[in-house]
Amino acid sequence: MPVGTAGTVKAVHQRELKEDIRAQIILGNTYHLYLRPGLEVLRNAGGIHRFNGWDGPVLTDSGGYQVFSLSETRKIREEGVTFRSHIDGSRHLFTPENTMDTQRIIGADIIMALDECTPYPCEYRYAKDSMQLTHRWLERCVRHFNNTKPLYGYPQTLFPIVQGSTYRDLRKASAETVASMNLEGNAIGGLSVGEPAEEMYEMTQVVCDILPREKPRYLMGVGTPANILECISLGIDMFDCVMPTRNARNGMLFTRNGIINIRNEKWKNDFSPIEEESGLWADRCYSKAYLRHLITSKEILGAQIASLHNLHFYLWLTGEARRRIIDGTFTPWKNELINTVSARL
Repeated sequence: MPVGTAGTVKAVHQRELKEDIRAQIILGNTYHLYLRPGLEVLRNAGGIHRFNGWDGPVLTDSGGYQVFSLSETRKIREEGVTFRSHIDGSRHLFTPENTMDTQRIIGADIIMALDECTPYPCEYRYAKDSMQLTHRWLERCVRHFNNTKPLYGYPQTLFPIVQGSTYRDLRKASAETVASMNLEGNAIGGLSVGEPAEEMYEMTQVVCDILPREKPRYLMGVGTPANILECISLGIDMFDCVMPTRNARNGMLFTRNGIINIRNEKWKNDFSPIEEESGLWADRCYSKAYLRHLITSKEILGAQIASLHNLHFYLWLTGEARRRIIDGTFTPWKNELINTVSARL
C-alpha cells in the first residue's frame, strides 16, 4: 500500500496512482488526518474518498504508531493515550472508542484497532503489560465498532493488531487473542522498529503460524524489497511503508538490478533510461542523468519521477510475487532475486 499519510501519497497524483502505478489501495493516517484537515472538514466533504478524489480502497492506521513516536509528549493509561499535537502543542486524547469514531468519520474502508507499539529493545515486563493493554483496548474497539455504523453508505472493516515485541511467547499469546476475535483480517504491529531483520522474520513466522491463512495478514510498516520478499514467504499478504516515496525524494531508486543512489557522480552522464523495460512511462521518458540533475537541483519534478519509479517497482515486486506463487515458482525466484534487489549499483 502506498502511504498517503495526510490524505496524499507525496508527490504523486491520484491519476498516476491509478493509471501508472496501478495501486489497488492506499494508506492514510488517523493521527495526521485528525489534526489536519480535521474531522469537521472530512465529515463535510463526505469522507476521505470525496475529499482527496481517490476512488479505490483506503486503510487508516489508528494513530498508535504516531503516538508511540511522540514518547516525549504522550501519556498512556487505561482510558487511552493523551498526547500533544506536533503542530501547535494542543492536548488530545485517543481512546479505543473515539479512534473508531474518528475512523468512521474519515471513511476508510479498512480501519485499525488502537494499540500501543512498544519500542525496541523492550523489557519483557513492559512488553507483556503493553500487550495486555492492547488486548483490552481491542475488546473496547470491537464493542464500539459493532455498536456504530458507517457514515457514507459503504461498509468498513476492522483489523486487530498483534503485539508482543520480540518475545516468542508474547507474540504467540497475542496472535491467539487476535485470531479469536474472528475479524475479517489481522495485522502485525510493533516490528520494523529497530530490531534485527532476523528477529522480525522469526516473530512474523510465529504469528503467521497462528493467524488464519484464509484471512489477509498485514505486516505494518515493512519495508525493504528484501524484507517484503522474505515476509511474503512467511505468509504475509499486505504491506505498507514510506520507504519507496521517502527514499525517492532523497535520490534512492529501487530497481530489479539493485539500488541506485542517483546523486552519485557516476550517473551524471548516463543517458540510459532509469530502468530498462520497466513499463513505466517516466522510465521511458527520462534518463538517469536528467533525474540526477533534478534531484541535485532540488527540483520538484525529480521527487515526482523518483517516487513514481519506486512505487511502480514495489507494485511490480508484489504483483510478480503473487504471479509466482500461483504458478509455483515463487521460492526459487525469491531466492535468486533477493540478493539482486539488495545490491548497491
